[in-house]
Amino acid sequence: MKLQQSIIAVIFIIVLVSCGSTKAINPLNLLTGNDWALASLNGNSLDLSQFAGGIPSLSFLEEGRLAGFTGCNNFSGNFSLEGSGLKLDPGAITKKMCPGTGEQDFISALNKVKDLKIDQDKLTLIDGGQELMSFVPKKE
Repeated sequence: MKLQQSIIAVIFIIVLVSCGSTKAINPLNLLTGNDWALASLNGNSLDLSQFAGGIPSLSFLEEGRLAGFTGCNNFSGNFSLEGSGLKLDPGAITKKMCPGTGEQDFISALNKVKDLKIDQDKLTLIDGGQELMSFVPKKE
């Protein structure tokens, strides 16, 4: 009887620990815990010549705020996350003249985002089944 009670107690503890660790995998925690640097755009590796000012980036901030860099201009807007669904609104963008089409392609892709896949090493933004862009944690 004591063995049976011990087994039940161990199973109960395992269930409690498992439930606690699930919270750590919350996509919002991973989004806001990193600044993200663009790694691919529209399924292709980056053509850095299209981003004269540097690699585009995203930062997901508290209260659904979004900030980033297009490779030429800065922006600040909003995001909303529901399940695996994600909506991005780049909002206000500074207005420097930018060579090439990199900034336009980046903003266009941001506006199409509907879903995401995320882990600690990679953020992939998706429209249906099509990968729009991927990001890696930004190195300081």
